Amino acid sequence: MTDDRSDRPVTPSDQQKRGYDIAREALEEARARARAEGKQVGQGRRAPVGSGKRLRRRGWTGSGADPWDPQPLGRLVGQVARKRGWDDKVATGRLFAEWDRIVGEDVAAHATPDRLEDKILYVRASSTAWATQLRLMAADILRKIAAAMGPGHVRRLKIEGPAGPSWRKGPLHVSGRGPRDTYG
Repeated sequence: MTDDRSDRPVTPSDQQKRGYDIAREALEEARARARAEGKQVGQGRRAPVGSGKRLRRRGWTGSGADPWDPQPLGRLVGQVARKRGWDDKVATGRLFAEWDRIVGEDVAAHATPDRLEDKILYVRASSTAWATQLRLMAADILRKIAAAMGPGHVRRLKIEGPAGPSWRKGPLHVSGRGPRDTYG
């Protein structure tokens, strides 16, 4: 019988070993292969991953801030988003998540952001009256978004009224203007 992870046969002593022992043996085998290839083994890292800085070796980091200190999760996620080109998607998600705080609770109660395409924010109003009101307030809303998100993220607002119910039921219908109401 052979082990699925390697070509060496499984001995009865392997079955009784704990996971820690197996991992230690695998590490020693990897180090032996690296030494055979002429690589330095067991040196460890001298600086945090990705810092690009070489720190002098000492037993403690000191009271000042340095790359070894724990980093806030938001900063680390921001760095990953920048490296992968997700800045626009993250900023759009933040705009939608903080909509109530950005535009105010009274406006947010009657308007919800629908989508952001080509720096045009589509906003769905709860009624036609609120759609008209939001169109009048568009410049003020854009200023608030720019203050919260940074300039250039949203260039224009497109206010849409509420979606009315469809009166078309089934494959046959009579063409015409349909019922009249604002639905809101």
